[in-house]
Amino acid sequence: MAKEQDELKERISELEHELAVKEAELHRYRLELTKANGALEKMIGQVSQELKLAQTLQKFLSPTELPNVQGFEFSTKFLPGTRSGGDYFDIFEHEDKLKFGILISSASGYSLSSLLLSMIIKISSQIEARRGLEAHKVVALLAKEVVPNIQNEDKASVFYGIVDRRSFEMQYCSIGNIDGFMQVYGREGLVELLPTGPSLSKDFNTEPQSRVIQLNPRDRLILATEGLKMSQNSLGVNWGGHGISEAISRAPKQGVHELRNEILFANEKYSGKPDPVRDQTLIVTEVKDRVIKLASR
Repeated sequence: MAKEQDELKERISELEHELAVKEAELHRYRLELTKANGALEKMIGQVSQELKLAQTLQKFLSPTELPNVQGFEFSTKFLPGTRSGGDYFDIFEHEDKLKFGILISSASGYSLSSLLLSMIIKISSQIEARRGLEAHKVVALLAKEVVPNIQNEDKASVFYGIVDRRSFEMQYCSIGNIDGFMQVYGREGLVELLPTGPSLSKDFNTEPQSRVIQLNPRDRLILATEGLKMSQNSLGVNWGGHGISEAISRAPKQGVHELRNEILFANEKYSGKPDPVRDQTLIVTEVKDRVIKLASR
């Protein structure tokens, strides 16, 4: 009996020792977990701050004043994404005052967007894009500078159009996933401005091509970045290009601002979110009657 009591006491002592060791390990684990949580919170705070800074910079770089181009009315909107972004747009007159350019781009992240934007600024500062250079040659210049510096699976889409107010033709080059539509006045349905090449990526090796479309009085051009069609509903289904085209068809027949607002309202209603997850940029342009008539004399 005494032997059994001694063995029991010895076993209890062993268990107490094991428990003390486990408690010490648990204490060290909690300390390490606290440190890791602190480091993670700090990193999340830094990333959040960098994201907010990038969003602010992106919004700052988007033009707030557009040129007064006779014969055309514009309505634009840039909405910064809450999680990712990389949109940029500009509308500018060329040295030849009877021509103007429309540029809209979208990248898979801020780093690629910054690289793309720096190349756009470089080309603009050299006035290469404003001397009548064909649309596909401008995009080819961008690709030549950007592609060697693209990392991982990053991608970028670019639409560049040149409108000649003498002939009211638009030559455009669209690579990637910029949604473009022309709403021809007095006709049902939309003319889709199909891409002329794939997205910019590290494997991009395509010669960009241009297309030409004819513009007439009261025709509208609608350009939208990927953020709109990638908006998802509660089931995780993308809005898609058909969502944009349906919203255009339902929009009022008068007013570029009304059309822009209808598209954005329909997108927000579909996603159920007041702020998009990814950057969204929308450009609506309408050809006016009066100046076309004057120009044709």
